[in-house]
Amino acid sequence: MIVSTKGRYALRVMVRFAQRGREEYIPLKEIAEGEEISQKYLESIMTVLSKAGFVDAAAGKGGGYRLNRSPEEYTVGSILKLTEGSLSAVSCTTQGASACSRTECCQAKPMWDKLDRMIDEFFEGITLADLLNEQVE
Repeated sequence: MIVSTKGRYALRVMVRFAQRGREEYIPLKEIAEGEEISQKYLESIMTVLSKAGFVDAAAGKGGGYRLNRSPEEYTVGSILKLTEGSLSAVSCTTQGASACSRTECCQAKPMWDKLDRMIDEFFEGITLADLLNEQVE
């Protein structure tokens, strides 16, 4: 599994929001400059986060984006799954993957399934609050 720039940037942005709190909106331009991310690329990431209800968006003067829940309510897993689509280690274990003709006899499939569960449990066990408090073990 390789997390793309989209997933990494989304996580960085969500951490920035968590650092700032839920009271103020942060303009897209400020986020882009602060995180050194192209504003155009960031727009596409923010659209995904906003449509999924992870952030609130406000247009106009004083507008921008902000968290709509507390940092404890966002898991790294939920952010990465939203932006990456899947955290599966191999394509045959990805939800909705085309059926592999060897699934029933594959000796390695249980191992891949277990790895997927471990990855999911790891990332679902870390919140934005944990990242802010450096409580990741």
